[in-house]
Amino acid sequence: MPTWILDSDHSVAAFVVRYLMLVKVRGQFNKMKGSIKFDPPDTGGLSVEVEIDAASIRTGVQKRDEHLRTAEFFDVDKHPKILFKSTKVARGRGGECTVTGDLTMHGVTRPVTFKGEYSGPLDLPEFLGGEKCVGFSGSLVINREDFGLLWGSEAFGPGGTLVGKDVELFIDAAADRAEE
Repeated sequence: MPTWILDSDHSVAAFVVRYLMLVKVRGQFNKMKGSIKFDPPDTGGLSVEVEIDAASIRTGVQKRDEHLRTAEFFDVDKHPKILFKSTKVARGRGGECTVTGDLTMHGVTRPVTFKGEYSGPLDLPEFLGGEKCVGFSGSLVINREDFGLLWGSEAFGPGGTLVGKDVELFIDAAADRAEE
């Protein structure tokens, strides 16, 4: 099974969460690495491992980013990595797939399932490195409290919380075929 290495310059993990039950705050983690075992004609053996640097979180507001790195949220000093390791992949129509695996965040591991799609492989032109490349995109919704991220969960306003419990997660990744 060929191995594909995530291209960190063209891969991102992003999220969306409600704040004050009024607006959606968006952010992303700018440093991630990982590998994908993937044979395009036979996706049955596909597996994915991703490591995200929790301290690389960016929302566009420095004060908020610093707060998210503290023990009240990601506690990056104690839990510097967010990890995902697939346990099962089911192929759908075309490039659709579902990827089930273990997500570890804030020291807590839970099973999750991404709905996603893959594309490629594609031979890149020489000016882009000339490698073979594949792309993967996936998304899911988690309850942040399941991972011990509890700050802002107290009741606020009419039936809401300061920070929403549901968090939409997105991963978009390009990967280059590893040398064999």
